[in-house]
Amino acid sequence: MRITRKLKSPLAISSAVFVAVAICATGTSVANATNNSHHGHNGHGDWFTTWAQSQQALANTTLTNQSVRMITHLSQGGDSLRIRIQNQFGTGPITIDSVAVGLSDNTVRVIPGTSRNVTFPGNHDGSVTVAAGSDAWSNPVKIHTRPQDDIAVSMYVAGSVTPGQHNGARRDNYVTPAGSGNHVSESSGASYTEVVTSTYFVSAVDVHNPRLLGTIVPYGSSVVDGTGSTNCGPGCTITGNNQRWTDDLARRIVNELPANQQFTVANEGIGGTTSSAECVDEPDRDKGLEANPRLDRDVLALHGVTAVLYYYGTNDIQDHCTADQILSSYQEAFKRLHQAGIKVYVTPITPRPIYDDQMNVYRHAVNRVVSQYSNCSNMCDGIFDFDRVIQDDLNPNAINLAYDNGDGIHANIDGQQHEADTIGLQLLVASAR
Repeated sequence: MRITRKLKSPLAISSAVFVAVAICATGTSVANATNNSHHGHNGHGDWFTTWAQSQQALANTTLTNQSVRMITHLSQGGDSLRIRIQNQFGTGPITIDSVAVGLSDNTVRVIPGTSRNVTFPGNHDGSVTVAAGSDAWSNPVKIHTRPQDDIAVSMYVAGSVTPGQHNGARRDNYVTPAGSGNHVSESSGASYTEVVTSTYFVSAVDVHNPRLLGTIVPYGSSVVDGTGSTNCGPGCTITGNNQRWTDDLARRIVNELPANQQFTVANEGIGGTTSSAECVDEPDRDKGLEANPRLDRDVLALHGVTAVLYYYGTNDIQDHCTADQILSSYQEAFKRLHQAGIKVYVTPITPRPIYDDQMNVYRHAVNRVVSQYSNCSNMCDGIFDFDRVIQDDLNPNAINLAYDNGDGIHANIDGQQHEADTIGLQLLVASAR
């Protein structure tokens, strides 16, 4: 059974259980190493990345004289927004000829009267050309948004373009037929007859909101990307429900923290990826998508980042990395993030029943270092112990069946909520100080 629904109001969630303790202090500045004119808080523009999905590959389709409509779900709102168009994996420049944004009802429809044309720096006709391996942030668009709003990003391609994509959107997105022309301003969405489950072109949305403290970036593999978050039970899948643990965290921030302690949450998970680039059995498709090679574009290029929630290692173990290789990659990433003034909170590697004895030796070795003094042996600022949160108490090398997506690897909807519920929100508040 497949159901599509919209969460119309934030979930009521119980108070936080603290499972991590911030020990080592780092710099208090917020970060954007790529675009210094727009980073952070405290007089640096008040722009924050409120939604993200990392590009990971080129789509297996070419768009020609047609429109696409991608739905983005905002963790926080503001008085203006801007979008990021990316061509990370293109072999040449791409041109998008027209772009519009508008409030969506979590379907293909745009709420009438909310559509706004989007322009880009230096080219006010609404088109944008993005070089291979590069990106473009739009000019600010004046549109009022609230936490949990859905924004439709509609784009028209006059020529032929192969878009970059995030493979698993966890929702439906929409495309018009080839040759159908420009439908970016169409409210009904009737022309968008094709459904796709990836996200094309757009990889981030910022909001302007001077009341926000910062951006929290969950960073990792499929356990961050959201595998399992559409599993509502045997034979039941819910798409577009925004029930990743990162979405649950965003709702907790809105519901449980006061108005002067609010953050955005920007999910930068890519399924199948590793922290280390040295795992001998890493699939070719994932090479170059490890934590450190993509850190600049997927974390440091975002706006207002104060903290990263680092949830890696499950694929490293499966792809036959050693504990030393994993910890070396952690050390490199944490050093770069700290140099940018970003605090780092780490999840110990969660269990998989398919790990053999040697794999579990490496897993527990990494987790001993990560859990040491609750600060990764002085490498990070705290831990969120999802390992203990979702493990089976009778079999610590497996996930609790109540939280198991069915693959022994990922948490289902209940497990994702349970993970989010155990995050100490005050640690995130401390990251902005």
